[in-house]
Amino acid sequence: MDLAPEYDEEARLSAQAVLAQQVRELMDAVVLTDVSEDEMTAVTAELVALTERLKAARRDRPPVPELTRNGFRHLGNAVTGACNPHALPLVIERDADGSRADLEFRPTHEGPPDSVHGGVSAMILDHLLGDAVAAAGRAGMTGTLTIRYRRRVPYGEPVVGRATATRAEGRKTWVDGTISLPDGTVLVEATGLFITPTPWVNAIPE
Repeated sequence: MDLAPEYDEEARLSAQAVLAQQVRELMDAVVLTDVSEDEMTAVTAELVALTERLKAARRDRPPVPELTRNGFRHLGNAVTGACNPHALPLVIERDADGSRADLEFRPTHEGPPDSVHGGVSAMILDHLLGDAVAAAGRAGMTGTLTIRYRRRVPYGEPVVGRATATRAEGRKTWVDGTISLPDGTVLVEATGLFITPTPWVNAIPE
């Protein structure tokens, strides 16, 4: 008996998420490996073969974003996408203060030695600020993003991201965010201005 197409697609996406997680581990292994040149050459040959197998059937684009009963899901997103090996993936929770996420960056995110690249921190905060704007019922696109780097962000250690919408005016919403150590020590601060596109204006509550 054939399974329903919806079940097949969901099972396939779940398998793709598991594959993406394995690729994340592979990426970290590549950055940290100290095996011999011959072993690296042998592994490369295996990866070429595996890549060709995955390219045998391709989409035109990453998995399409969708609204589900559990909220918005974007499996191909570079920050939150479970099917995107580039993503952490960032898992965001919402509370009365806005949006938060427990983070742990990987060796592939290194910028200065033993520290996360500043552009990676900015990308994470941009997404977290955008989620806080959406949580406030004013979904929009980044207009400006100002980042202040106060201390280095470590990788391989737990940190916390937070964001809160602070005020709104017409189609504009201002939001603040941070990446901090678990004890509250602020490592990076961000301030963003988000603009609700004209087609979405009617969704803004009075």
